[in-house]
Amino acid sequence: MDQPAAPPVARFYQVIEQARPPHRADRAAGGTLPARAAQYCDAVTQASAFGWWLYPPLALTLLWDGEQIHWTWDGNDSWLPLEAAQYPGLRPRFDAAAPAHLRGTAPPMLTALPEPGLVQIWTGLFARTAPGWSLLLRAPANLPPGPGYVAYEGILEADRWFGPLFTNLRLTRTGVPVRLRPDQPFLQAQPLPRAAYAEPTLSAMALTPRPEEFDAQDWEDYETAVAGPALRGERSTGQYAIAARRRRRAECPFAPA
Repeated sequence: MDQPAAPPVARFYQVIEQARPPHRADRAAGGTLPARAAQYCDAVTQASAFGWWLYPPLALTLLWDGEQIHWTWDGNDSWLPLEAAQYPGLRPRFDAAAPAHLRGTAPPMLTALPEPGLVQIWTGLFARTAPGWSLLLRAPANLPPGPGYVAYEGILEADRWFGPLFTNLRLTRTGVPVRLRPDQPFLQAQPLPRAAYAEPTLSAMALTPRPEEFDAQDWEDYETAVAGPALRGERSTGQYAIAARRRRRAECPFAPA
């Protein structure tokens, strides 16, 4: 008997239809990982694939002169000073879909923030998560960073707040155009159970300060994982990855969390 489909942990709502939709992040970081890492390093590939890639809503370029941010987009021949800018043509489409009292409230695509060199950019998406889940928004894991900017990280409790999925970028170059491509992810959205970053969880840390305080189980586990295979000459490349994949295959996908 087929199991009923589980409800999604995250649902994305595409408001800017022309923007590329979210895409499951890739274990090989879009082919940028070294071949040995992609094949043998399960820790790296698991982190790379954890979440969904998000993309800029269109091909745009930012320029910061140290005081004012300017912007332009492919097909436009001039630079415009940035205060707040909407996606071209979005407002009438948004107003046609929105209830009458919400017309005129389409989110801006770009906003220059008061702090020097900071710009807020909207992905063109709204998001909602299952109860008890949040989204960690961060730069794509293990992808080379985009030149000229750094993405701030943030945790959005999207089960309680429904609205535009955006991030803040800090421009790191003055006088040099910073280009964002619509086919290149600039954010990664990762699902987090709220308990993972709750105060009781983060306060529940312990420290064993010296190896003299390791107990028998610690030494046994170290021998199993690292020292034993090395001493016997049995340690092979990717041993951790093989064991982790076997363990995941053996786990029942319908077992309670």
